[in-house]
Amino acid sequence: MHDDLNWAIGGEAGDGIASTGKIFAQALSRAGRHVYTSKDFASRIRGGYTAYKVRTSVDRVQSVVDRLDVLIALTERTVDENLDELHEDSIIIYDGERTEFSDFEAPDDTTGLDVPLKSLAEDAGGAIMRNIVALGAVCAVTDFPIENLDESLEKRFGSKGEKIVENNKQAARLGHEYVTDELDVATPYELETTDSDYVLLNGDEAIGMGAIAAGCRFYAGYPITPATDVMEYLTGRIEQFGGHVVQAEDELAAINLALGAARAGARAMTATSGPGIDLMSETFGLVATSETPLVVTNVMRSGPSTGMPTKQEQGDLNMMLKGGHGEIPRFVLAPTSVAECFHKTVEAFNLAEKYQVPVYLTADLSLAVTERTYEPDEFDMDEVEVDRGKLVDEDDVSTWQNEKGQFKPHAVTADGVSPRAIPGTEGGVHMSTGLEHDELGRRTEDTDVRVEQVDKRYRKVETAEEQEDFDYREFGDADAENLVISWGSNEGTLVEALDYLDDLDVRVVSVPYIFPRPDLTEDVRNAEDVVVVEANATGQFADVVEHDVLERVKRINKYDGVDFKADELAADIEQTLEA
Repeated sequence: MHDDLNWAIGGEAGDGIASTGKIFAQALSRAGRHVYTSKDFASRIRGGYTAYKVRTSVDRVQSVVDRLDVLIALTERTVDENLDELHEDSIIIYDGERTEFSDFEAPDDTTGLDVPLKSLAEDAGGAIMRNIVALGAVCAVTDFPIENLDESLEKRFGSKGEKIVENNKQAARLGHEYVTDELDVATPYELETTDSDYVLLNGDEAIGMGAIAAGCRFYAGYPITPATDVMEYLTGRIEQFGGHVVQAEDELAAINLALGAARAGARAMTATSGPGIDLMSETFGLVATSETPLVVTNVMRSGPSTGMPTKQEQGDLNMMLKGGHGEIPRFVLAPTSVAECFHKTVEAFNLAEKYQVPVYLTADLSLAVTERTYEPDEFDMDEVEVDRGKLVDEDDVSTWQNEKGQFKPHAVTADGVSPRAIPGTEGGVHMSTGLEHDELGRRTEDTDVRVEQVDKRYRKVETAEEQEDFDYREFGDADAENLVISWGSNEGTLVEALDYLDDLDVRVVSVPYIFPRPDLTEDVRNAEDVVVVEANATGQFADVVEHDVLERVKRINKYDGVDFKADELAADIEQTLEA
């Protein structure tokens, strides 16, 4: 029996594909199974192919693979889109009242199960429930207890009333009974359940959860795929902790609102994607020169311009490292997993306030929309530490005043970090401007002061490099001759790719800190071959590595808008190392 199951539902946008997939993923996780999801969707409300895939196992799964075991095909195109992943044991569930199996170009050995999804749904109360009928059929062919769907159905439809919930439960059971009673099917799939208790969430949700845990009390944003779910998660939750969410009229307003809140003393954040980052770049410079702590989340997608809003890419690295006119000290953090989206969000707020700099927290579409299961203790709120940096109050503000009693918000210090007085602090009245300024915040064109302030602001980065642990994560054989380097969301896929590289000596380094970043010089120079893996066309992080270590590296770049797959990536690594 195959326990590592790859399941998918596909159809047209607007057909309820995402909600159906989420229901099944939640049911699996509540049954004590690990889950890893992926989505393929068009940037439109209706029409265009969309799919929701779930990989599930009793063991932890961290990637999609190039195999599809059970497919709910609501359209002919669904099969066409997944032909390369179907195999001799694959099962396709379809509605024969709407589509002939002979219309599909499925492999000959594939099993097609004709289930009258629409008519069974109508028997349960409405054709709209045909997807739930299909989920019941899936439970039958995988020996997954139908009762495991009930809690997920209650959560999804509970707000619509008890009758709707019961109708959906009945729809699932009709699908299960039809396959069990009417179809003679023996499958190699059996979904074992366990007593484990898992949390299922995606990267955007983890960022929102991390923000609340870190003490964020103000969020301003403008809806943009795939960052919108950060705002949706915070709405209705942050208010319970005295916070506020503001939907601004555009990205310019969003970052300026967040800057104002941070200036007033609140931990504040905004989130956007590539086009929004472009628009925010001017204010990003104001955040840096005014030395205001602010977290800017960039959930990357395919670009440039509007690009492909619903597709994967890591193409914004250069913009985050160097974007903006003039020279801007900043930090760039890149979580490597959904769980790290939580932890790195907390860290981003601490770094922003300790060093009074803007912090880019960069995820991507793959992290944002991918749901994964975790042990609840991986998000221990009691372990969260909040460091607000050099905040001064009435008792010590005089230490940072000049002989006239004026507070110096940009005081030149050995570590580059000035004192910070929240408005309303007695004796801490001050001003800041986007113009170059002196220690009091007054504008100046004095050449000595200019140099002094620029050096001071950059000294904060040097201090952070000395005081913080900007390290990497390591997997595989520590003594391997071959080194594979990656950043951000590719970590899980690379870890699973190692299982396909048993005959190849490989060490994997996953980098969550882009700036400041760990020194990879010795790692690169001690390796026989070095490969940098990333989801962009030009190898932006590979360029950074080569610049840092003065050594050439090999590159694997994927920029078709689709996630890396573990087995596919393993083959690419083997081929690249042999070249």
